[in-house]
Order: sequence, then C-alpha cells, then structure tokens
Amino acid sequence: MAEKSAEVVESTADREIVLTRLFDAPRRMVWEAWADPKQIVLWFGPKGFTTTIEEMDLWTGGVWKQVMHGPDGTDYPCESVFTEVVPHERLGYRLSGGKRGGLAVQFESMVTFADEGGKTRLTLRMVFPSAEARDQNVREYRSIEGGEQTLQRLAEHLETCFAASAKGGVR
Repeated sequence: MAEKSAEVVESTADREIVLTRLFDAPRRMVWEAWADPKQIVLWFGPKGFTTTIEEMDLWTGGVWKQVMHGPDGTDYPCESVFTEVVPHERLGYRLSGGKRGGLAVQFESMVTFADEGGKTRLTLRMVFPSAEARDQNVREYRSIEGGEQTLQRLAEHLETCFAASAKGGVR
C-alpha cells in the first residue's frame, strides 16, 4: 500500500490585493520603467503624488528607500528590501512604511511581467500579514484605488516612452 502525504498550502486570498493590467508596450520597456529610478519618479504613486527615491539597489537583498509626497503635502516614507529580482520577469520586495506619524504598513509584494505578443501583462500582488491589516490599509490608504491609479500613470508614462522611441528620441 502506497503511503500518502498531504501538503498544506497556505491560502493568502483573504489578506492580499492583486492588480493586473495589460500594457501596450514590450516587456523590456515595462521592466525598465520599474527598474530605473529616473523613470519611477515620473509615474510611481496615485494621481497627484510625486515620489523621491533616496536609494534603490536593485538586487536580491538590496534596499529601496522612497518618499511618496501626497498632493496635500503629506509624506509617506517607505523602505523596501528586494526579496527577488529576475530581470524582465519578477520583482519581489518587502515594504514597510506609511504616512508620517500615521498607520504603519507592511506587506510582501511581487510584480510579474508576462509577454503577451509584444504587450506586457503586469500583475502586482501585495500580501499583508492579516486580513485585518489588508482591510485597514484599504480603508486608511485607499490602496486598491491608489494601485489602479499608479498603473494608469505607468500606462501614460509608457505611452510617452513608446512615442519617443518610435520618433528616435530619448526617454
């Protein structure tokens, strides 16, 4: 009689946010928009936000320090540690931060870049320590809406880059 083994797989569905968007740009271009600090400051964050990159060491174990500046002048300092870096495929990081003097935020994030016939399907997955932490983040920071706005800003940035490269310009 064969011995059966059971594998326990932890479900994170109740404590995650997953955003997906198809970009009309090659995977390399979408990756570079995430990997290049000079590009990130042009699009990262919800509508009306600006971002200052203090440090970005893009390698597994490297640190990414940034401050998102809200349209009302509120600062949101964040520090991330890259947990996985596979160029043009995956970018994982552990983030901690939040509004200065406000609710602290922590989550694990994985960004995947999938080629779909010259377009790129980007999936952003954020896993929080608990369902309560996720729900509080959604209430306090409107993270789903903010994430969708961030991906919209990325789409607009990529359109600008794509148009510039088609004309032979430099981004």
